[in-house]
Amino acid sequence: MTEATSSTSQRGKQGVQPLLDLTNLSVNYGNIAAVQSINLQVHPGEIVTLIGSNGAGKSTTLRTISGLLRPRAGEVVFEGRKISGMPGHDVVKAGICHSPEGRRIFQRMTVGENLDLGAFLRKDATQVAADRENVLTLFPVLRERLQQKAGTMSGGEQQMLAVGRAMLGNPKLLLLDEPSMGLAPVLVDLIFDTIEKIRDQGVTVLLVEQNALAALRIADYAYVLESGHLTLEGPAAELLSDESLTKAYLGG
Repeated sequence: MTEATSSTSQRGKQGVQPLLDLTNLSVNYGNIAAVQSINLQVHPGEIVTLIGSNGAGKSTTLRTISGLLRPRAGEVVFEGRKISGMPGHDVVKAGICHSPEGRRIFQRMTVGENLDLGAFLRKDATQVAADRENVLTLFPVLRERLQQKAGTMSGGEQQMLAVGRAMLGNPKLLLLDEPSMGLAPVLVDLIFDTIEKIRDQGVTVLLVEQNALAALRIADYAYVLESGHLTLEGPAAELLSDESLTKAYLGG
């Protein structure tokens, strides 16, 4: 466990570079500093979770990575390439796909049409069909709902659709923002089990969650964000097993 004052270059196998590297990243909303000089790394094959209270800057961080916000200072580097300020569609082309907070599905379109939109930048039709089949295997309920208007589904089904749509972008890095928000416990378990399956298929995951204990149970590494500052980081299992830390940071 370490205070979050520097990046974590020792993680992963020797010689393996981080897939995603945030260096001294700061983001403002007007004159308000939302994220302040954070350093965060995600290594290939990991589930990394970013946890903290409402307003801590978690969603702002993901929105900046995905090109929806421009940083005031610092860099976002993906696969060794600076992508800070890159337009969102180019970030998707680079291999980062974002399932946003609140799902943001197109409610008047069918489930199938929403999934198709996830692949709108892709030209590899054969692989798109295979990836679509994989999503329908991960979330069997979506197969049953392909012709249904997305807005008529339950909250849990809509969350599955949001994640599935992001997966149709063929991500190397999947950004998940509050995937368990508003879901019943049984659906929370299903979503987190599926996130592990996605990681096992070779997709690296950066997970933002208020349900910190659930996130730590599946994550490899964790960062704690408070009022725009990273205050703690370490292997998720260590944060989860330290009673004093769970009480101080996670409300355990």
